Amino acid sequence: MSLKDWLRNAWLTEHEPSRQEISDLLTLIARDLNDCQSPGLSADWQMAIAYNAALQVAVAGLAAEGYRLSRESHHYRAIQSLAFTLGCDTTTITHLEAFRKKRNISDYERAGSVSGREASEMLMLAEHLRTELIRWLGHAHPDLAPPGA
Repeated sequence: MSLKDWLRNAWLTEHEPSRQEISDLLTLIARDLNDCQSPGLSADWQMAIAYNAALQVAVAGLAAEGYRLSRESHHYRAIQSLAFTLGCDTTTITHLEAFRKKRNISDYERAGSVSGREASEMLMLAEHLRTELIRWLGHAHPDLAPPGA
């Protein structure tokens, strides 16, 4: 399976990326990585904000490749797309998918379901993915990469 197959399945639409769009997404990622470390936040919110940063990494990768996700299974497909864009391994994708499920529970079903350790792990994963995104942009899409990538 490839992103072209996803396009044929209508899971994606074609999109013309711009340097400004990628810059804006990188700014969102940085904001979320900063905000999730704000004092006084519950572990649930820390993890949810760090998860959003990781999700925006996936969205940026797809945008750089010339795609946007359809609404159906948006988060799931964003995570899975990291294999096609940044070349993430199955372990990383499985780990992020577990955080997606955990976030759904903490957002929609039960408060206090996230531990401080899990919030920290999600933050580390999101930071790693941002680093990989910047590295990948510099290699695969230098015209969209931030200066110095």
